[in-house]
Amino acid sequence: MPAIIEIIQADITTLAVDAIVNAANNTLLGGGGVDGAIHRAAGRELVLECAGLHGCETGDAKITGGYMLPARYVIHTVGPVWHGGDQGEPELLQSAYRRCFQAGHQRGLKSIAFPAVSAGVYGYPMREAATIALTAAQEAAALYPELERIIFVQFSEGAQQVYRETAAALGLMCGS
Repeated sequence: MPAIIEIIQADITTLAVDAIVNAANNTLLGGGGVDGAIHRAAGRELVLECAGLHGCETGDAKITGGYMLPARYVIHTVGPVWHGGDQGEPELLQSAYRRCFQAGHQRGLKSIAFPAVSAGVYGYPMREAATIALTAAQEAAALYPELERIIFVQFSEGAQQVYRETAAALGLMCGS
Protein backbone atom coordinates (compact mmCIF):
# COMPACT_ATOMS: atom_id res chain seq x y z
CA MET A 1 0.00 0.00 0.00
CA PRO A 2 1.47 3.38 -0.98
CA ALA A 3 2.38 5.95 1.62
CA ILE A 4 -0.27 8.28 3.01
CA ILE A 5 0.54 11.92 2.23
CA GLU A 6 -0.56 14.36 4.92
CA ILE A 7 -0.61 18.16 5.06
CA ILE A 8 -0.73 19.60 8.57
CA GLN A 9 -0.10 22.82 10.43
CA ALA A 10 2.27 22.19 13.34
CA ASP A 11 5.71 22.72 14.80
CA ILE A 12 7.88 20.13 13.03
CA THR A 13 10.14 19.79 16.08
CA THR A 14 7.29 18.20 18.06
CA LEU A 15 6.54 15.31 15.71
CA ALA A 16 7.28 11.72 16.75
CA VAL A 17 8.21 10.35 13.30
CA ASP A 18 11.19 8.42 11.99
CA ALA A 19 12.72 11.59 10.51
CA ILE A 20 12.07 15.28 10.15
CA VAL A 21 13.65 17.23 7.33
CA ASN A 22 15.69 20.31 8.11
CA ALA A 23 15.67 23.09 5.51
CA ALA A 24 19.35 23.74 6.19
CA ASN A 25 22.02 26.05 4.88
CA ASN A 26 25.22 24.73 3.30
CA THR A 27 27.16 24.66 6.58
CA LEU A 28 24.57 22.44 8.37
CA LEU A 29 25.49 24.30 11.56
CA GLY A 30 22.14 25.98 12.20
CA GLY A 31 20.57 29.21 11.14
CA GLY A 32 17.22 30.92 11.23
CA GLY A 33 13.69 29.68 10.70
CA VAL A 34 13.06 25.94 10.84
CA ASP A 35 16.81 25.25 10.77
CA GLY A 36 17.41 27.17 13.99
CA ALA A 37 14.31 25.69 15.64
CA ILE A 38 15.45 22.14 14.87
CA HIS A 39 18.97 22.78 16.16
CA ARG A 40 17.65 24.36 19.38
CA ALA A 41 15.21 21.51 20.01
CA ALA A 42 17.72 18.74 19.20
CA GLY A 43 20.44 20.10 21.46
CA ARG A 44 24.18 20.60 21.21
CA GLU A 45 24.89 17.05 20.01
CA LEU A 46 23.24 17.82 16.67
CA VAL A 47 25.66 20.66 15.97
CA LEU A 48 28.59 18.42 16.88
CA GLU A 49 27.47 15.68 14.49
CA CYS A 50 26.75 18.19 11.74
CA ALA A 51 30.22 19.71 12.11
CA GLY A 52 31.68 16.33 11.20
CA LEU A 53 29.66 16.19 7.96
CA HIS A 54 31.60 19.14 6.45
CA GLY A 55 28.54 20.84 4.99
CA CYS A 56 26.12 19.90 2.25
CA GLU A 57 25.78 20.95 -1.37
CA THR A 58 22.60 22.60 -2.61
CA GLY A 59 20.24 19.88 -3.83
CA ASP A 60 21.79 17.19 -1.62
CA ALA A 61 20.84 15.75 1.79
CA LYS A 62 22.62 14.22 4.79
CA ILE A 63 21.17 12.37 7.76
CA THR A 64 21.98 12.66 11.48
CA GLY A 65 20.53 11.52 14.75
CA GLY A 66 17.56 13.37 16.21
CA TYR A 67 19.01 13.64 19.73
CA MET A 68 16.51 15.46 21.98
CA LEU A 69 13.83 15.59 19.27
CA PRO A 70 10.94 13.10 19.25
CA ALA A 71 12.09 12.18 15.71
CA ARG A 72 14.80 9.50 15.54
CA TYR A 73 16.63 11.23 12.68
CA VAL A 74 17.06 14.60 11.02
CA ILE A 75 17.55 14.68 7.26
CA HIS A 76 19.29 17.95 6.42
CA THR A 77 18.75 19.24 2.91
CA VAL A 78 19.83 22.44 1.23
CA GLY A 79 17.31 23.87 -1.18
CA PRO A 80 18.10 26.60 -3.66
CA VAL A 81 17.75 30.32 -3.11
CA TRP A 82 15.16 31.67 -5.55
CA HIS A 83 16.65 33.89 -8.29
CA GLY A 84 13.66 33.95 -10.62
CA GLY A 85 13.61 30.28 -11.62
CA ASP A 86 16.04 30.38 -14.52
CA GLN A 87 19.20 29.41 -12.60
CA GLY A 88 18.40 25.75 -12.04
CA GLU A 89 16.23 26.30 -8.97
CA PRO A 90 13.48 23.79 -9.92
CA GLU A 91 16.00 21.02 -10.62
CA LEU A 92 17.89 21.73 -7.39
CA LEU A 93 14.71 21.68 -5.32
CA GLN A 94 13.60 18.41 -6.98
CA SER A 95 17.01 16.96 -6.20
CA ALA A 96 16.79 18.06 -2.55
CA TYR A 97 13.50 16.20 -2.09
CA ARG A 98 14.72 13.11 -3.99
CA ARG A 99 17.88 12.95 -1.89
CA CYS A 100 15.82 13.19 1.33
CA PHE A 101 13.69 10.26 0.24
CA GLN A 102 16.78 8.29 -0.78
CA ALA A 103 18.41 8.93 2.61
CA GLY A 104 15.24 7.77 4.33
CA HIS A 105 15.08 4.67 2.16
CA GLN A 106 18.68 3.76 2.98
CA ARG A 107 17.69 3.72 6.68
CA GLY A 108 14.38 1.94 6.05
CA LEU A 109 12.34 4.84 7.42
CA LYS A 110 8.55 4.59 7.42
CA SER A 111 7.64 8.21 8.19
CA ILE A 112 9.22 11.49 7.09
CA ALA A 113 8.01 15.04 7.84
CA PHE A 114 9.00 17.96 5.60
CA PRO A 115 8.82 21.73 6.02
CA ALA A 116 8.40 23.87 2.90
CA VAL A 117 12.03 23.61 1.75
CA SER A 118 13.32 26.86 0.17
CA ALA A 119 9.93 28.60 0.51
CA GLY A 120 10.89 30.63 3.57
CA VAL A 121 13.89 32.96 3.69
CA TYR A 122 15.22 31.44 0.43
CA GLY A 123 12.26 33.06 -1.34
CA TYR A 124 11.03 30.16 -3.47
CA PRO A 125 7.38 30.83 -4.45
CA MET A 126 5.22 28.66 -2.18
CA ARG A 127 2.92 27.25 -4.87
CA GLU A 128 5.81 26.21 -7.13
CA ALA A 129 7.70 24.73 -4.17
CA ALA A 130 4.58 22.81 -3.09
CA THR A 131 4.15 21.36 -6.59
CA ILE A 132 7.73 20.07 -6.57
CA ALA A 133 7.41 18.71 -3.01
CA LEU A 134 4.11 16.92 -3.58
CA THR A 135 5.24 15.48 -6.92
CA ALA A 136 8.41 14.15 -5.27
CA ALA A 137 6.26 12.59 -2.54
CA GLN A 138 4.10 10.82 -5.13
CA GLU A 139 7.21 9.44 -6.81
CA ALA A 140 8.76 8.32 -3.51
CA ALA A 141 5.53 6.61 -2.43
CA ALA A 142 5.69 4.52 -5.61
CA LEU A 143 9.44 3.82 -5.33
CA TYR A 144 9.80 2.97 -1.65
CA PRO A 145 7.26 0.42 -0.38
CA GLU A 146 8.46 0.70 3.24
CA LEU A 147 7.36 4.35 3.34
CA GLU A 148 4.03 4.64 5.17
CA ARG A 149 3.65 8.36 5.91
CA ILE A 150 4.89 11.52 4.21
CA ILE A 151 3.91 14.60 6.16
CA PHE A 152 4.16 18.17 4.91
CA VAL A 153 4.27 20.40 7.97
CA GLN A 154 3.38 24.04 7.57
CA PHE A 155 3.90 26.59 10.31
CA SER A 156 1.21 28.95 9.01
CA GLU A 157 -2.38 28.47 7.94
CA GLY A 158 -1.66 30.29 4.67
CA ALA A 159 1.12 27.90 3.69
CA GLN A 160 -1.03 24.92 4.65
CA GLN A 161 -3.80 26.22 2.39
CA VAL A 162 -1.40 26.60 -0.55
CA TYR A 163 -0.25 22.99 -0.06
CA ARG A 164 -3.87 21.76 0.10
CA GLU A 165 -4.82 23.65 -3.07
CA THR A 166 -1.74 22.34 -4.86
CA ALA A 167 -2.48 18.77 -3.79
CA ALA A 168 -6.03 19.12 -5.11
CA ALA A 169 -4.75 20.50 -8.43
CA LEU A 170 -2.42 17.49 -8.71
CA GLY A 171 -5.30 15.13 -7.93
CA LEU A 172 -3.73 13.95 -4.67
CA MET A 173 -5.83 12.69 -1.80
CA CYS A 174 -4.16 14.02 1.33
CA GLY A 175 -4.98 13.46 4.96
CA SER A 176 -4.65 16.00 7.71
